[in-house]
Amino acid sequence: MKFNIDGKLFQQQLTAVNKVINSKNALSILDNFLFELNGSELTITGSDQENVVTAHIEVLDTDGYGSVAVPAKTLLEITKEINNQPVTFSLNDTTGEIDMEFLNGKFRFMGINADEFPRGEESEEGLSLVLPGAIVLKAIEKTVYAVSQENIRPIMTGIYWDIQEEDIVFVASDTHKLVRYTVKDIKPGFSRGFIMPSKPANILKGIIGKEDTVTIKIGEKGASFSFGDFSLTCRFIKGNYPNYNRVIPADNPFSVVADRQSMLNAMRRVAIFASKASNLVKMELRDGYIRLAAQDLDYGTSAEEKVLCDYRGNDMTIGFNSVFTVEILNNMGGESAVIKLSDPARPGVFLPLEQEPGTELVTIQMPMQVID
Repeated sequence: MKFNIDGKLFQQQLTAVNKVINSKNALSILDNFLFELNGSELTITGSDQENVVTAHIEVLDTDGYGSVAVPAKTLLEITKEINNQPVTFSLNDTTGEIDMEFLNGKFRFMGINADEFPRGEESEEGLSLVLPGAIVLKAIEKTVYAVSQENIRPIMTGIYWDIQEEDIVFVASDTHKLVRYTVKDIKPGFSRGFIMPSKPANILKGIIGKEDTVTIKIGEKGASFSFGDFSLTCRFIKGNYPNYNRVIPADNPFSVVADRQSMLNAMRRVAIFASKASNLVKMELRDGYIRLAAQDLDYGTSAEEKVLCDYRGNDMTIGFNSVFTVEILNNMGGESAVIKLSDPARPGVFLPLEQEPGTELVTIQMPMQVID
């Protein structure tokens, strides 16, 4: 088994596949890449048992065929030092030794029998969907930050894909905040829902290109995503996702419109002085401005700042977790942010003043108790 490959391309593909490999694995074989050479195509696979990432590369001057597991950490360190030099990769089928030759030298290390590498499950027959990479990328970016980090309720640790005949809704929530991102320009023609874990979602976010076309095959237990030179398969999170529409207030009569970046910057500054236990920042809403205020009684510190706004409603003071508010505003996009409210005990609805064409983004955040 022998082939030549550009060093920079080699490193890029290895880095992408490495995103799926855990720093600590129950099976030591999962610390490796699986290389498979078939004709002029090299397939590089990484796995954590739940998710599998595969890269396909056209290589030159091939000799023979076969497969071998290669230590991922060693190979990544080697390719970082080679940079853009061409590389010749050779496997001795008898001894298992691997030689990597480049312009000024050679590395030698041992490969591992490829038979030890766990193979993914056979692809399930199911539904198929083709989406532009830009849409998948945007949907993950708008929602993945809101998934729960707690494993008490596993179904909340992923992104819910609610595929309907006329649109696709992406939802994420940690019970403190909820994001609903609707893509209206896509008409799947069928109904299906699944919960995608946050890890494969983040992997996709890191390797999908905006110009890619993503082919999604949806089975009963998992899905595969194919795009460009890559493919990713993942298992779904089992369970039924809660009725997300029920928790989004239908009628919040009071609305605030403010410059999103000004609001975000002010919230970040005031949050520095919020209690580290609660991260509470009070919003005092008045005609023409929002007064943000925070204090930490343990350290005797406090801060306040005014942000100009267009507010239509009764004077109100409501508390929000500043960490969540910063995340929401930072991921919202657009020039102006709208906050719709009804009273200090009910959720606030955050949305951009102007929605991106063909989409709708709605975020809610649960309020915190304010004690004056």
